Amino acid sequence: MYTFSHKVLSVPVAKYIAEYRDADRFIAYCKECKRYDRCWSCPPFHFDTLEYISAYKTAFIIGTKIVPDVSAKTEFLQSKKASYQIIKEVRSVLDPRLLNMETLLFGSRAFFAGTCYICPGEKCERIFGRPCIAPGRMRPTLEAFGFDIEKTTSQLLGMEMKWGKNGVLPEYLILVSGFFTNQNIARSEIYKLIVRD
Repeated sequence: MYTFSHKVLSVPVAKYIAEYRDADRFIAYCKECKRYDRCWSCPPFHFDTLEYISAYKTAFIIGTKIVPDVSAKTEFLQSKKASYQIIKEVRSVLDPRLLNMETLLFGSRAFFAGTCYICPGEKCERIFGRPCIAPGRMRPTLEAFGFDIEKTTSQLLGMEMKWGKNGVLPEYLILVSGFFTNQNIARSEIYKLIVRD
């Protein structure tokens, strides 16, 4: 029904912050979302996000391009739920690999490509004033820390974002994950950890 591939690049965290982060602008967008202050992976956070990310030296940006098989022209691909289901399936593979990388590269931190899927029915415990049920597996997104994902995809990954129309999937979808570290590791090694079978 779809195929996906990854592109991995590295950028100094200081450069990524200086050129691709506009916290005021993107957190303002977050405030318009129904998950703002209702999901533990979303703003507002109870710590200084700039201070948090500034402690890292290198950011690996992982672009995952998902290409639906539109030749089938199934009703599913023309439904509003299609992109959500496809993204959730791809992330069920990608997110555990990012968490595994944290284990292998002590002190590093992953950023997932989209909202948290951990809570049953995706009703985060934050709604009820309770702590996260799985802080060891929950990770925020880069945009939740104020990064411009569209600029990241176009300028760093060389891929333009595409948008669906009238509920129909676009030509492709792009997920952008991040991995911040102080460990000395080559981009090729990160790529192998992401795409391994």
